[in-house]
Amino acid sequence: MKLSIVVPCYNEEMNIPIILNKFSSVINRNDVEIILVNNGSSDNSKNVMNKLAPDYPFAKILHIDVNHGYGSGILAGLRVAGGEFIGYTHADMQTDPADVLIGLKIIERQKNPKICYLKGVRKGRPAFDQVFSIGMSFFESLYLGKKLWDINAQPNIFHKDFFADIMENCPKDFSLDLYLLYMAQLKGLILIRFDVVFPDRVYGISSWNDGLSSKLKFIKRTLKFSFELKRLL
Repeated sequence: MKLSIVVPCYNEEMNIPIILNKFSSVINRNDVEIILVNNGSSDNSKNVMNKLAPDYPFAKILHIDVNHGYGSGILAGLRVAGGEFIGYTHADMQTDPADVLIGLKIIERQKNPKICYLKGVRKGRPAFDQVFSIGMSFFESLYLGKKLWDINAQPNIFHKDFFADIMENCPKDFSLDLYLLYMAQLKGLILIRFDVVFPDRVYGISSWNDGLSSKLKFIKRTLKFSFELKRLL
């Protein structure tokens, strides 16, 4: 298996059929697997996955009974991934599944793909979200001493050896994106960024980004993690 992509799903029953259909339309090779993680959903996501996944040869499913955080679902999927390269993207259809295959092609063109970390850069976001992201990126870059820009952009793709080296200390919440991006640079990986379009959600609402209050909570959690990360490292 060349690439394994984890797609954490929390109450995404309406988006799961679209995700599978879209991946089916862009995956034209048999060495790519998509791991759908039902991360403790309270809707009908589990039944939808069980019903649809067998019709897609590239699809694997993993059910987690209790949601222990955004990062926890991703980590569970990464641990069972069989690909040489592994990574993750979101289930809300704000990141095009085709970007995963574009990312794989970019990595395969590199002289030493094993030491590369690939991450998207979001385009077309609302102005308020851009300002929020720029502010957080600026602070994290100054505080942690690395270029940490558009931290929550998708997809993320990296070699399995990188994950094996750092997985024991990975956070289980939304700070996972920050941790992986920071550790990739700390370990000397070559960071590759590429543009991805970031439209509105197709169905449902975000489980965290639903207004100013949620953003303030996100800032508080991220700052707390940043302080702890710097202290530990």
